[in-house]
Amino acid sequence: MTFPATDVVRLLTVRGETLAVAESLTGGLVAAEITAVPGASKAFRGSVTAYATELKQELLGVDAALLAERGAVDAQVAAQMAAGVRKALGADWGIATTGVAGPEPQDGQPVGTVFVAVDGPRGADSGSAGGGKVEPLRLNGDRAEIRRESVRSVLELLLKELAGEQTGNERAQDTEQNGGF
Repeated sequence: MTFPATDVVRLLTVRGETLAVAESLTGGLVAAEITAVPGASKAFRGSVTAYATELKQELLGVDAALLAERGAVDAQVAAQMAAGVRKALGADWGIATTGVAGPEPQDGQPVGTVFVAVDGPRGADSGSAGGGKVEPLRLNGDRAEIRRESVRSVLELLLKELAGEQTGNERAQDTEQNGGF
C-alpha cells in the first residue's frame, strides 16, 4: 500500500515541508506506511498514537468538553487531533485518524465510522478555518480492512490537499526531479 505514502513523501520533500501524524484507530499504521518509504526522514517529523481518549486531550490538545460531549469518534475531534499534532511536533502538515474499527460500537458510533483529517499551512482565502479539512467515512469490512482503508484514506486526503496547493513551478520541479512522471 505504499503508493499514496510514496507520493506524500515525494511531494513534501520537493516542497521542503514536513508532516506529523496523530492516530487513534489505526494505532501507528499511518506512521509505519510513511516510514516504509525510502527518504521519509526528509519530510516525516513523527507521530502520536493517542489510542486512549484522555491522551487526545493531554497530548494533542483536543478540547476536553468536546470529548466529554461527543466522544472520540467525531469530525471536530479529528480536526483538533490533526492541528494538535502539527503544533506539538512542529510540522507544516498534520493528519489524523479516529474512528471505530470494531468489533463493538464506540461512543454511540457503529463499527466502520471513521474520520480522517488534515491540517496545513493554508491562508485565510482557503475557506477553511485554521487550514483544516475533515472527511467522514463509512467503511465496511472486518477490523483489519477498516484500519487499512483508514490509512489509505487519510493519505489520499493529504495528497489532495498537497496537490491543490502546489504551484505550477513546484509541479514542474517535481516532474523534472522524478523523471517526467
